[in-house]
Amino acid sequence: MFRSRGENLRSVYILLFLNVAFFFLQHQDGEKFARLFTFDWSAFLHGDAWRVFSYQFVQASHIGTLSIPPVVTLFLNLVLLSLMGMAVEDAWGTRHFLTLFALSTLGSAAAAAYLGVPLLGSYFINFTLLFVYAALNRDQTFYLSTAIPVRVTFLALLALGALLVGVFFGNASNIAALVGAAAAFVYYLSQRVRRAPEAAPSGFAPAAEESDRLAAITRNVTRVTAMKKALAMRSDSDIDRLIAASEKEVVGGVNICAPVDFKPEHSDRYCIRCEGFAECSARHLRLNRPSTATSGEDLATAP
Repeated sequence: MFRSRGENLRSVYILLFLNVAFFFLQHQDGEKFARLFTFDWSAFLHGDAWRVFSYQFVQASHIGTLSIPPVVTLFLNLVLLSLMGMAVEDAWGTRHFLTLFALSTLGSAAAAAYLGVPLLGSYFINFTLLFVYAALNRDQTFYLSTAIPVRVTFLALLALGALLVGVFFGNASNIAALVGAAAAFVYYLSQRVRRAPEAAPSGFAPAAEESDRLAAITRNVTRVTAMKKALAMRSDSDIDRLIAASEKEVVGGVNICAPVDFKPEHSDRYCIRCEGFAECSARHLRLNRPSTATSGEDLATAP
């Protein structure tokens, strides 16, 4: 529903690298680099512009009254980014994911500037990722110790509760974390509402929509057969015709899968139901076009 064009864009890898790189800097001299990368409004006004983003990549050793070794917070941060960040980016697209990240980061920084408190730690963005991931995957269940099922929505509510407790009984940095997460989540909701289909004026619209979907699936199945035949017959004219037909049906803003994942005859029937089928089909035909393909006319006259 939220995907954007641009396959194989993985900004999460860059964020993972930055977390690891900042950790090694921090490991050399924790106090020095904490002073250098902490968001501080007065230092920002004096030209330290990097502080508005760098505070997110430093592993805080204290979260509230808890004292946690930086290597532990790094590990937890990498797990959350890998698990939830990649899922959100894949479902929503790189542009929206980076916008989400920026809103969370800048929202927290703006709140901290207003409250006059410094910010340091990677956990700020993790609240945002958890809330959005839970909204996108409400039925997701994690198993603690491989035996205890916990739904991701429960984890999100638990994290929200902990954040609210920190707001009322902890320090002001929890307010900044809440503001950043709220700003990013509002952006997620705004995009969801904007892209949601309009309500049907009558009870017959869902049936018509389902009929269109079935027609598209049937057309895609037929095209798969035609593609296999064109490639097997090495017919340039048929391949060009199918490419042109597919390109006319390309749906804009779909983050299509990698070429190796194009499996229209797979038992799950995912490809033929995907909005990116036409674009993947055109690419598949180009990549697999026989180098010695002959035209349809030549095939017709061949003995």
